[in-house]
Parts: sequence; C-alpha cells; structure tokens
Amino acid sequence: MCLSLRQKGYREMLRQSLTLDSEGRPFRMLVFRGSPKSRRKRNYVIDEMRRDIDAEVLGNGIKQHESRRLPTKEVKVLDAPKIKDDFYVNLMDWGKNNVLAVALGSALYLWNAENQEVKKLLEVQGDNDYPTSVAWSEKATSLAIGCMKSKLQIWDPETSKCIRSLGGHQSRIAAIAWNGHTLTTGSRDRSIINHDVRVRNSPTSRIQAHTEEVCGLKWSSEGNVLASGGNESFIYIWEASKMSSSNFLHRFNAHNQAAVKALAWCPYQFNVLASGGGTGDGCIKIWNINQGTCTHSIETKAQICGLEWNRHHKEILSGHGYGNSGVQNHLCLWKYPSMTKVGEINRHGRRVINLSQSPDGLTVVSAGGDETLRFWEIFGPPRVENSASDFENLLSFKTSLIR
Repeated sequence: MCLSLRQKGYREMLRQSLTLDSEGRPFRMLVFRGSPKSRRKRNYVIDEMRRDIDAEVLGNGIKQHESRRLPTKEVKVLDAPKIKDDFYVNLMDWGKNNVLAVALGSALYLWNAENQEVKKLLEVQGDNDYPTSVAWSEKATSLAIGCMKSKLQIWDPETSKCIRSLGGHQSRIAAIAWNGHTLTTGSRDRSIINHDVRVRNSPTSRIQAHTEEVCGLKWSSEGNVLASGGNESFIYIWEASKMSSSNFLHRFNAHNQAAVKALAWCPYQFNVLASGGGTGDGCIKIWNINQGTCTHSIETKAQICGLEWNRHHKEILSGHGYGNSGVQNHLCLWKYPSMTKVGEINRHGRRVINLSQSPDGLTVVSAGGDETLRFWEIFGPPRVENSASDFENLLSFKTSLIR
C-alpha cells in the first residue's frame, strides 16, 4: 500500500533526524563505548531528538500518540534463590557503573548489565548473619553493605576486597544512603549515623529521633536534605548542615501507624518527596518540603515496598506487597502531578521487595519474594503514531544500553 504524502514527509524527516547530525554528517547511535556517564548523555540526546521530531510533526498537522502503554511482560527474568522476603530490608541497588548489586541469603552478588556476567562479591560469616541493605556510592566506586547483626562494611568491587569496617549500630542495618563522602545508615536500634568515609573515626553525627526501626533513608539529589522513614510511621526531614544538632526540619505523621520504607525524591522538583506506607496504610503521599505539607495522597490498599520516579516522563512507579486490594504484589505506574493511574502489572508471585532503576533511567528491576528479579522497559519515551516501521525499533526503548 502506498504511503500518503504526510507519511512520506514524516518518514523522510525521521530518517534525516536519525542518520544525520546538526552539520549533516552521519550520526552514530548507541555506541557501546565510553563511560557510563557519557552513555547516559546519549540517551538524553535521543530524548531531545524525539521531542524535536514530535514538535515538528505536530506543526505539520500529524497527530501525536500521547497515551502511555505499560509492557505486558518483563524483558528479562533472573532467578534470585534465597532472597529474603522481608519488607524492611533493602537488598538491591543498580549503580552508575551499570552493575546490579543484590543480596541472596548470606551472599552478595554483582550482575553486570552490559555483559551479563555474575560475580559473587562476598559471603557474610556468622550464625544467622546476612546482608540487609546495600548501596552503591555516587560514582559506583564503592559498595556499602549493612548486615543483620549490625556489621557495616565498604567493599571495592574491582578488587573484591573489604576496604573499611564501620561500627556504631547495635542491631540490623536496614537502610543505607550515600551523599558524597558521607555514608548514612539507619538501624533497628532506632538510630541514624553519618559516617565520613575519608577519616579514621568516621561517625560525624548520631541521631536518635525515631522510636522504632529506621527502614528508609534517601538523600535529595542536591545533597542538602535527608529523608528518613521509620517503623513507627514517622518521616523526618533533616538539613545536612544541622544534623549534628539533631534538630529536624519537618516531622510528618500521616501514614496511619504503618512503617515508611519507600522514599523517593522527585528528579525535576527538588522540593518534592514521595513516600509509601506499609500494610496498615497503603498510601502514596507527595510532600512539599519547602511548605511542609502533603499535596497528594493516593490510597492503594496494599503495602508499598518501593517507589521510583521516571526521569523521562512525569510519572512514578510503585511496587506493592500485602494488602486487601487488586494491586497486591503488583507494579503500578502513576502520572504526576495528577496521580492518576496509568496502569498496573502483575507478574510476581509474591510481594515486590525492592525496586531499582538503570543508570539511563529506562529500565526498572523489581525483586520479588517469589525469588525472581524482573526487568521492565517501563520508563522509556512514548512512540509516535504513523512512524515508519523500518525505523520504529530505533525509536523504541528496546534499544536501552543495558542490553
């Protein structure tokens, strides 16, 4: 069937945009070389190119397909035997080096998303001791591991050696967050400790504000504010410059006596924090930190185990556990700021324990109590209606660099 003049014009415009740069030279897409940072930059260039094409298409009277569709299934499933099906732990983190760290039983494994290689980094020794939290440093040069019996270590993934052992906690470390050279940890002993990893006597401050276990920690992208969530349902907001005084900026208590583990700072509104409550609450709340107010509250009626913002669209993804609704064990995608549901996915046989996203922000991995890691191409840019079929794969977010 012949293409209409409008389709031919769109196809030629698309071909030029994908094959030529601004000076008319051949454009090379998705070259597998350079640092992870440079690869992320290319993805943003692709996003900008899509927006430019879409704007020109709209100017020529071609209707853009605006609706977002969730994938019907995952693009990859990895077995995760012995993963702890525990709401309070944080067992997985995807670093900027494109390596996924995940704790399985007493062992910690590294999965390289570029070459699919798996390496066992460590095995925790001791009766009933195992990793309960993991977090990559900002540049992914170091990996912090907190354990059930309060052990805290920093490992070099290149040499597979422990380079620091840090003390201070008396019980399991369920949450870890990095902020430059500061390593922040939260424990069942109800304390939050800041360590300066550059010095021998590393603890710089110790905060005892939560009355139950600290199970959620997140530094803002600018590094000036910390959010902490506890089993007693409180969320504390701390200013980095005032943490040594233990004076908090805000204390929120709106999650109906349920644990707050899921915390996520908005990547495009730095004063916005999302939080999720446990089984007794099941609400996603959006907070304006400047005003100290809750701007949105969505009742899901299921435990919220993880939250991840979409850096390419104004959306947020929630991972769910136990509950009395149809979203139990589901992933749900929400538009922001309307907080209307885009859709949901049900592929895990048990609750979603943790969520993490790839360095380019296109792929999300969910760890489930069903002992699987499931990878979702859920955050990619939308497709454009009437695009030429032979270029459709180039626009598709299936071209993610982690493949």
